Amino acid sequence: MQAKPPLRIVLCSPRGFCAGVVRAIDTVERALTIYGAPVYVRHEIVHNRYVVDSLKTKGAIFVEELAEIPDNTNAPVVFSAHGVPKSVPADARARNFFSLDATCPLVTKVHREAAIHFKRGREILLIGHSHHPEVVGTLGQLPAGAVTLIETAEDAKTFTPKDPNNLAFVTQTTLSIDDTAEIVAMLKERFPNISGPHKEDICYATTNRQLAVKKVAPVVDALIVVGAPNSSNSQRLREVAEREGCRIAVLAQRAGDLDWSRFQGIKSLGITAGASAPEVIVEEIMGAFAERYELHVETVSAAEENEFFPLPRSLRPDAAE
Repeated sequence: MQAKPPLRIVLCSPRGFCAGVVRAIDTVERALTIYGAPVYVRHEIVHNRYVVDSLKTKGAIFVEELAEIPDNTNAPVVFSAHGVPKSVPADARARNFFSLDATCPLVTKVHREAAIHFKRGREILLIGHSHHPEVVGTLGQLPAGAVTLIETAEDAKTFTPKDPNNLAFVTQTTLSIDDTAEIVAMLKERFPNISGPHKEDICYATTNRQLAVKKVAPVVDALIVVGAPNSSNSQRLREVAEREGCRIAVLAQRAGDLDWSRFQGIKSLGITAGASAPEVIVEEIMGAFAERYELHVETVSAAEENEFFPLPRSLRPDAAE
C-alpha cells in the first residue's frame, strides 16, 4: 500500500462561531425547547446552510418576510442575527406576533450609534455592502434618505455632503479591516470633523479571524475558509488570504465542495472558519484530507476570545421568576 504524502495543517485561531452567532442559534433552539415547533425565523438565522438545515430538522421554519407567516399563529417569530429594519418589529406587533430579537448586540450597537447621530442632526454615512441583510437593517433604523451607503474608497472620494462639518459614519460589523481603514482614512482626510464610533464598529470576531489569517496565509501553500458564499465575514477572510499572498484561497461550505485538483502538490494547508460556520465542518474537511494525506496539525493563534452575550430576556431561565 502506497504511503500517504505528508501535509502540514495550520489551524487559524480563533475561527468559527462568535458570541453573536452562538446567541442567535441558542435563541432558536431555546424557543423550540420552551414553546415546541414550529418556531418561525425571518431570514437565515446565520449565513450557514448546515446550521439552517439542522434547525429545520428540529422544527424551525425559515421565511424571508413576515407575510409568509400565518396570521393566527402563536408560534414565536425570531429575527436573525443580522438585525432588521424598524418596520419589521412594528409589523410583528401589528399582527400580534410573539417576537424574539436575535440581533447580535454588536449590530444593535451600530443601530444605536446611527440613531444618536440622527438625533444630533448629522448626515450619516454607512460603510458597508448594499443588499447585505445587516446593511438593510441598519439603513432601516432611520427615515429614508437619512443614511448614505459608502461601499468603496471611490464612493468616499466622490461623496458630496450637505454640510462637511456635520457628518458622521458607522460601519457594517463584518467588513475587511484594511478596506474599511482605507475608506475611513479617505473620509477623515476630506472631512476632518467627521464623527466616528468611539470603538470601531467592525466586530471583535471579524477582526480576530482576519488577524489569524494574516498570520497563516503567507506561510501555507493553500488556505480553506469554511463558510457560505453569502457570509460577508467568510468572504472577507478569503480576500485577506489572497491579499497576504496565499496562492490558493478557497471558500467551502462542506468537504464535498472541494475541488481536489486545486490542492495537488501542496505541502501545507491553512484552515479557518467564518463566524457562522460550525467546528464540525472544519473536522469534516480535515477528515477528508486525512484520507489522502498524513496530517501534521498545528494551531496559530491571533487572540483569545471569551465574549458571551445572554439570550433575549424572555428566554432566560429566570424569566418566569
